[in-house]
Amino acid sequence: MTEPASDRSRRWKDRMPSDRAWKPRPGISREARAAEQDRAAGSRLSRAVVVGESRYARGSIALRLYRSTRRIRAYLRWSQQGETQERYVGEVDATTRAANLAQAWKMAHAAGYVTAEPVPADSWASSPASRAVMVANKGRDTKPEKLLRSALHRHGLRYRVGVRPVPDLRRTADVVFTKARVAVFVDGCYWHGCPDHHRPAKKGAAFWQEKIAGNQARDAETNEALRNAGWLVVRFWEHEDPEQAAQEVGKAVRSRQNSPLKSR
Repeated sequence: MTEPASDRSRRWKDRMPSDRAWKPRPGISREARAAEQDRAAGSRLSRAVVVGESRYARGSIALRLYRSTRRIRAYLRWSQQGETQERYVGEVDATTRAANLAQAWKMAHAAGYVTAEPVPADSWASSPASRAVMVANKGRDTKPEKLLRSALHRHGLRYRVGVRPVPDLRRTADVVFTKARVAVFVDGCYWHGCPDHHRPAKKGAAFWQEKIAGNQARDAETNEALRNAGWLVVRFWEHEDPEQAAQEVGKAVRSRQNSPLKSR
């Protein structure tokens, strides 16, 4: 018996979905994977799977292509008592991985598979102001970074974005000039303690001071490690003029390209 065309259309797509609709970027780090899931879910707290009374596990969405049906299926995964658990969420049909992850998280929330983990009343992130700071801390592709990259491009400079200057060193620069060995960082005024614009938080002050001091120490360690590896480190505050910053970077890149010795 011939299967009705309407039934076939529900089971088969016209063509195979592209890799960009479901595959993660090659070589993506664990931190980047977590950030990708956070963005798709709306926040890290929105990835909560209830595993007991007032106990939660952090879930993630896995996308899989079933070639026999040419469809992408989404699965919710989490760890419970040391074992990986998995639950089928549904089919997704967007053209990009980011959109399919977001679609799957919405489906998981609608089905009640995940929930938003409540913030304790005494948490440092319990106030709207603190949560706003956390939301604004996207870590990559911030507005200041994009403005700087646009200015660099206008100056005819070509670069890599969000990569490790030294593969074995777990430090990612915002803009990287591989041949010239120049690593550029755009530091947020709040998170890195800008002397001009940083204003200490009133709520949870001790936590924020420790967090920012840790970031500053990490910045110093990064600078030293990259310089020891022969890289030039250039840092700007997010409030600085991107055009002037681009000019400074351009001079540094050209200088090192014209110099036989690139370690400073």
